[in-house]
Amino acid sequence: MRAVLKALIFTVVVPGSVTLGIPYLTLPPSTEFSLGGFRVVGVLPIALGAAIYFWCLWDFTFTGRGTPAPIDPPRVLVARGLYRIVRNPMYVGVGLVLLGEAMVFSSWALLRYALVFALGFHLFVVFYEEPALKKKFGAAYEGYCNAVPRWIPRFRSRGRPV
Repeated sequence: MRAVLKALIFTVVVPGSVTLGIPYLTLPPSTEFSLGGFRVVGVLPIALGAAIYFWCLWDFTFTGRGTPAPIDPPRVLVARGLYRIVRNPMYVGVGLVLLGEAMVFSSWALLRYALVFALGFHLFVVFYEEPALKKKFGAAYEGYCNAVPRWIPRFRSRGRPV
């Protein structure tokens, strides 16, 4: 139960501020919410991204016995669920939410923010997260990296293991 509470607190503080707080502050005060025309299409990546994030949160909490927070990472390498098709689905999910918000609000500022954040995700993963995971999980993580792509999902048949 404690792990669930920590994971939810992290979700409110970090992804909550990244996907709700900062975008809210980025939009001009005169921005009106409307789902007419093309804007309604943005709801799809928001919903998909949120679903991806919460599925990953579940796997981190119950399979990995940890949280997405770097100070309380999973104790077990999570290579199931969405992690079987892409190494960083949680970041992909958050990126989809940001892209969808840019569409819903028809905002170039939010699109730029999403792109800068995607670059930040990439740099964090390459220069911090992957080296830390290689150090922690060794050959198991190296084999995982060889089998599963970093950003672009690779779908496999169900019978073929990662």
